[in-house]
Amino acid sequence: MTQAESFDADNDAPDAPDAPDAQLEQPTGVLDAVRVAVVALDAAGRIVLWGPRAEELFGYSAPEVRGRNAAQLLVHEPYMDLVTGKCRQMVETGEDWAGVFPVRHKDGGTRPVEFRCARLPVGQGEFYTLGIVTDASKLREVKRDVALSTQLIDQSPSGLEVLDTDLRYVAVNPAMERMHGLSAKEHLGRGFREVLPSVSVDASEAAVREVLRTGIPQVDKYTIGRTPADPDTDRAWSVSVYRLEDPHGEVLGVATSVVEVTDRYGAITAAAQARQRLALIAEGSARIGTSLEMEQTARELAEVAVPELADIAVVDVLDSALDDRRPATPAHGPVVFRTLAVEAGCLTEADRAVGRADDLVSYDADRLPTRCVRTGSPVIVKHVEEWDLARIARDAGSAAVLASAGIHSYLAIPLATRGGAFGVLGLMRGRNPAPFTEDDVTLAGELAGRTAVSLDNARLYQSVRNTAVTLQRSLLPQPAPPELLEVATRYEPAGTSTEVGGDWFDVIPLAGDRTALVVGDVMGSGIDAAAAMGRLRTATATLAGLDLPPAEVLRHLDRITAGLDPYIATCIYAEYDPHHDRCRIAAAGHLPPALRRTGQRPELLDLPTGTPLGVGGVPFEAVTVPLYPGDQLVLYTDGLVETRRVAIDERLNVLLDVLDGPDRPLDETCDRLLDTLRDPDDHDDVAILIARPRPRP
Repeated sequence: MTQAESFDADNDAPDAPDAPDAQLEQPTGVLDAVRVAVVALDAAGRIVLWGPRAEELFGYSAPEVRGRNAAQLLVHEPYMDLVTGKCRQMVETGEDWAGVFPVRHKDGGTRPVEFRCARLPVGQGEFYTLGIVTDASKLREVKRDVALSTQLIDQSPSGLEVLDTDLRYVAVNPAMERMHGLSAKEHLGRGFREVLPSVSVDASEAAVREVLRTGIPQVDKYTIGRTPADPDTDRAWSVSVYRLEDPHGEVLGVATSVVEVTDRYGAITAAAQARQRLALIAEGSARIGTSLEMEQTARELAEVAVPELADIAVVDVLDSALDDRRPATPAHGPVVFRTLAVEAGCLTEADRAVGRADDLVSYDADRLPTRCVRTGSPVIVKHVEEWDLARIARDAGSAAVLASAGIHSYLAIPLATRGGAFGVLGLMRGRNPAPFTEDDVTLAGELAGRTAVSLDNARLYQSVRNTAVTLQRSLLPQPAPPELLEVATRYEPAGTSTEVGGDWFDVIPLAGDRTALVVGDVMGSGIDAAAAMGRLRTATATLAGLDLPPAEVLRHLDRITAGLDPYIATCIYAEYDPHHDRCRIAAAGHLPPALRRTGQRPELLDLPTGTPLGVGGVPFEAVTVPLYPGDQLVLYTDGLVETRRVAIDERLNVLLDVLDGPDRPLDETCDRLLDTLRDPDDHDDVAILIARPRPRP
């Protein structure tokens, strides 16, 4: 049996290890730090045992001191009586003795040494005196270090804790007790999850185990949570974790330093949120109101709000706001809204509960959107309950869907201008766990305010534009098609302008089955330009009735336009004669007509350009062009082909490409020209006139 086996077999302690591979633990190294030496004396005071540390402490080797009287060797004369008296007392009473006194070193110097002495009976009246000795100055250093460490730990404002390798608490200081709201006793032997159930334990444990594994400290890591000391408030801590090892390198556990930084973290978080809110406002300023379309403006608002501000955004406006009249909210009873935009983010399951764009919905007087638009004030429900959803959702079924989607917070912001509220921005949170706050009300109000101005402008624009288009169309003729000439016309107002344009077309019957075809464009916009256009169209019809040739008609129109200062106009005047299959054409500063002959590539007619009407004093010339049944003469204004981004020659080539190909109905050709060449954002009107001679009977 080996020595280890014998030790284990003889150990009857109840906690003795039973495992066959149990081993003795490594020493802690604390005794090494204080350099403890062992000395034994016989009853006569002679040295019988002198350990290696005694040699280091006193300078004498074991052979030099064995058998010599210890007092005579090591004690100075002034202390001799004291030492011998203490030794006699210990022998007579058997009591242990401890003390510190100077001891002679071999080099002649003196060392303060602390003794712990005890009498050891060895039988038959014999005994030994066993002395445990150490350098007193070294011991004082250790004592001072321990006292300093203890005071620093106990008085430190930082929480300090020690955990073993199983991450169970071994020790905590008073500051840690205060932070957690638990006594040291309530910590000991318990793990993270038991002490701090409201903190992100998984992340904390992973970080600590990484320090245990690698030995690399983790310094100043933030942790957020709640403790028993203040279970209703989120706290923030800066945590630093270090691995603990003994002098032999064995891992004992970890030490953690915790500093509460709730105020600092709150300030940092508030600053970050402020930056985020400013960024969102800047994004809203850049994205919202890019057009004068109400639906697009509403979509822009909803897309900015989700997901940064909410998980769901719904933009509803009073249905009356889409009329030409000023919207008004009924003082009593239900309110009818029209949904302009919906953005549901990740909460796709809630889509059907919040409606679709262009839906009509009626909210009773007790509904929150109704209250918001009637009062013109925000409505916030930080924590939504079941009865709140009944006042938010469109109906009971929608309320159930929102509840299952986890909607827990609601915010309604009025869309209002000086004329009052005319809509509501409804925001909901489900995935985002935070409730809406007053800061969110301010941010949403800023976005809604900007959007409301854009929506109101779009509403007013739409009203004015409808009026302008109606006026412009009323000034254009509704020509009856000549018997021998097939005609198609189109007028498209400017894509984004609210002003009345000056483009016009006309088809005027003449004697002898002839037909005058006219397209013109008064430069400028507004009511005055429309009035000038009306006068020129009337004058053209009057001059055509006098059976004047095209160049002469333009000469008279030039004189009339000069009296319409400051307006000038361009014009094409063509006179088609079906009996001679010809067309006489004169131009006044206008783009050339396109001619498509049956079976040939379309071409632009080479005409004398002439000067615009109103310049005065420049003669006009007419050109005669053959025009047979099946041919197509295409007259148009510059709004069809001119653009800031593409050269006019390229656009004219595109026009010819559209006219090329198989024969089509003229109305279809007009539509193809507009679809291909017309930019909805262009700021100019378009007029098109296409004429195709019919075969004579």
